[in-house]
Amino acid sequence: MPELILPTTRLHTAFLECRDDWGPGLHEDGFGLGADDTVDSPEGFAAWVHKRVRLTHPTGDPCPNERHGSPRWIVEDGRLLGGIALRHWFSDDIGHIGYGIRPSARRRGLASWALGEMLVEARALGLDRVLVPCLADNIASARTIERNGGVLEGIRDEEHGPVRRYWIDLDR
Repeated sequence: MPELILPTTRLHTAFLECRDDWGPGLHEDGFGLGADDTVDSPEGFAAWVHKRVRLTHPTGDPCPNERHGSPRWIVEDGRLLGGIALRHWFSDDIGHIGYGIRPSARRRGLASWALGEMLVEARALGLDRVLVPCLADNIASARTIERNGGVLEGIRDEEHGPVRRYWIDLDR
């Protein structure tokens, strides 16, 4: 059974396996991995995870980093299957939610399940709707968003190609 967890340094090897499954140079929306991030070494990985999750909650438990929002990893049996992030701030360019499932774990409904879980969190934050974009040619992602109530606003030409823009109403 998959679960959503906060990013952790304990899964360094699993993260590298997941990243390698995507192949070099590809962008994984749910991880927030930038071109300048170095995650191969334990030190670089720890610094990147620390950027994604702050350890400041009074209980000592990790809590979401307001800058990045609520990053989660999709994990099953110690294997990292993908990532999803709910941004606590709005960006018209990248939307509220981004996600990615590693190629070897696709076609299992993981993205739809994870998106549904993050919509619950978005409601809890008091958001009334969220923008969830996907590349225009990513039909699987478009269907995932539509299954979760996404309504197509339109397709916009972006720097990396045409992007479908879906709004999901959370007041339902």
